Amino acid sequence: MVDSSGERVMRIVQYEDQHFAQVDQLWSAEFPDDPPRNKASQAIPKKLAEADGLFWVALDDDSSVIGTIMAGWDGHRGWLYSVAVTPASRHNGTGTALVNTALDALKKHGCVKVNLQIRSNNSAVVQFYETLGFATEPIVSMGRTL
Repeated sequence: MVDSSGERVMRIVQYEDQHFAQVDQLWSAEFPDDPPRNKASQAIPKKLAEADGLFWVALDDDSSVIGTIMAGWDGHRGWLYSVAVTPASRHNGTGTALVNTALDALKKHGCVKVNLQIRSNNSAVVQFYETLGFATEPIVSMGRTL
C-alpha cells in the first residue's frame, strides 16, 4: 500500500492463519533462544483458543508480515508478548504502532496497568519501551515451568 505522497504504508491487522509461516519465520529469527513453548507452533494455537482478539500483525505494502504483537488481559493486569519487528522495518514506527494498537485494545477491556518482560541484556529494547512511557520497576520477575 502506498499513500498519496508515494510513501510505503504499513498497516496493522488481526492475525489470520495465512500469516502463520511468516510469523513463524519472524519469531525464529528474532527470538532464537526461546524455549519450545514460545515457538509459533505452540503459542499461536493457544492464543487463538482464547478468542480474545489480542493478536496482531503489521503488514507492509505487499502484505508481508513485518511485525507482531500479542497482548493478554486477565481482568487485573495486561501483558505484552511476542513484540517483534523485522530488522528492515525498525525505526519507522512499526513497533510503536503495534504497541499502541495493543494498549488501545487493553484500555477498551478496562485495563489500567500493562506489564512486559525484556531480556536483561537487551538495552535497545529497553530504550524503545522507555520512549513509549514504560519504566523499569523495582521488582523481581519469577517463573516456573509446569
